[in-house]
Order: sequence, then structure tokens, then C-alpha cells
Amino acid sequence: MRVRFADRGDIPELIRLLFQVNDVHAKIRPDLFRAGGRKYTPEALEKLLEDPDRPILVAAEEERLLGYAMCELEYHAGETSRQDMKVLYLDDLCVDEKSRRSGAGKLLFQAVRDYARSLGCYEITLNVWQGNDAARAFYEAMGMTVQKTGMELIL
Repeated sequence: MRVRFADRGDIPELIRLLFQVNDVHAKIRPDLFRAGGRKYTPEALEKLLEDPDRPILVAAEEERLLGYAMCELEYHAGETSRQDMKVLYLDDLCVDEKSRRSGAGKLLFQAVRDYARSLGCYEITLNVWQGNDAARAFYEAMGMTVQKTGMELIL
């Protein structure tokens, strides 16, 4: 298993994994996520792959993807209340349901961390949906802590 940057040839496998991520979210929050949906189309993935501020790392064995990490670089500069800094936002991390507990998630997270450090990022941030206890436990095991809490009032 190795981690590398995604390329266009990975799009079919990324789509397969995107359905899995959506299914996790749809089970937790069916009021927000449609069962059987996915976050990106193949065309949207092609655009992401061309954007240097939206890197996608993949854990692969041969042609099969075991997982991916979709990231977004954020730049905060010149704001009156915030320190200037570069942040790597981890938008999505997915490990194929058949490859969970294989070490692929840990390897991906470590690669994201190393990449963020190489860019001089101050921190890595992400969001975890309430009820996704497995994801939260994984991120805590990787050393992450709660930064803020998002709240809602459903009307």
C-alpha cells in the first residue's frame, strides 16, 4: 500500500468511494443527505484534480484505491481579528469499507499531516458529523482535538 496524489485515472475509484462516504452520512443524517448520492461528479473531480489548492491523496494497492483524503488549502492573511496563517482543511477522508482497520486511514492521515507540514501550514482542520463516532474516535487517535462545535436548530 502506498500513498500518492490522485490522478484522472483514479476518478472511477474515487466515485465508488464517494458513494460509500455519502451512505455513512445518509444513515446518520437522512434529513440532509440523499441515500445513493455522492458529493462530486466525474467532471467536478477533474476540476479538483487540476486545482493545486485542492489536493487529493489516495492510498492504493495496484489499481485499487483503499481510500482517499480530499484537502483544501485555506489562507488567512490581513484579517483584523485572526492571525495570518495557512491551514489545510481535510474536507473528506474515506477508507473503503472492505479495507477498514488495514492501516490505510492512518497512512493517509499521516501523509496529509506530512504534506501540511511541508507547506508550512499552522494546523489541519476538519468537521465530523455528530453520530459518526468511528470517525471521531479515529481522528482523536490521530491526535486531533475539538476546536469548535457547530450547532443547529432544525425548524
